[in-house]
Amino acid sequence: MSAWSWDDRRMSSAASPDVSALAINVTVPEELRWTDTRRGEEFTLTTLNVRLLPDGRLAAKAYGRPTAGGRGAYVSFRVPDRPELAALAAAAADRAAALWAAHGGLDWLPPQRRTPTPP
Repeated sequence: MSAWSWDDRRMSSAASPDVSALAINVTVPEELRWTDTRRGEEFTLTTLNVRLLPDGRLAAKAYGRPTAGGRGAYVSFRVPDRPELAALAAAAADRAAALWAAHGGLDWLPPQRRTPTPP
């Protein structure tokens, strides 16, 4: 926890912060990519957006670029029920959890304010 913990007396509220979303973007390795069609245009899906739901389960949507090139529309696609994609989402969530747990605080705070406090 950072030197400015949420329950610090300098904070304006003693309530827990209301975290409304936890989401990460994950690059799909080349060998796991797939194509799908939307509005008559084929897309190669290259990114997963993985969200942590309030009940602790993961949800994911896929995004990509038109196979023919160009930017195309930013539209989401269903992630196919493939074990290797589920494993990718789970591994990315585990990695993100480790990165969040080791955060160094906001970079605009003075270094002494970013130093973690003992439990």
